[in-house]
Amino acid sequence: MALVRWEPVPMNRIFNSLFDTATAPTARRWLPATDLLESESHYVLRADLPGVSEDDINIELDNDVLTISGERKAEHQERQAGYHRVERISGSFRRSLRLPEGVDAQAISASFDRGVLEVSVPKPEQPTPRKVQISVGKPQTIEGGESPVEEPQAA
Repeated sequence: MALVRWEPVPMNRIFNSLFDTATAPTARRWLPATDLLESESHYVLRADLPGVSEDDINIELDNDVLTISGERKAEHQERQAGYHRVERISGSFRRSLRLPEGVDAQAISASFDRGVLEVSVPKPEQPTPRKVQISVGKPQTIEGGESPVEEPQAA
């Protein structure tokens, strides 16, 4: 039977592994929870952005890709000998969503209330089929000169 030597582990190393505070909090990225809803006339994107100011949010539409980006700043940090505590994850975020062709960028609207961003995107108009009326009778001749097809020359 082998003996296992037990050594005490410093408390800060246990907390570092548990809360992953070994990496700098400014290097962290977070992805806000988002929902995409579809109605008959709109797509609605909702993103939970607690702790983010309205001024720190950017919304762009480029080549039919809707991108929401921004930054949440750290609310509370405390550094003491032996530990570094951050109460909220901070950093930048970026979420992108490909939309169908033909979305009118000028018609997109957004609202921000109690930490929830809601972006409303009107669906592009779908082309409606056009019915072609068939006339019965003698075919009409298209005027405009001779036929562009040349007849083969006799050898």
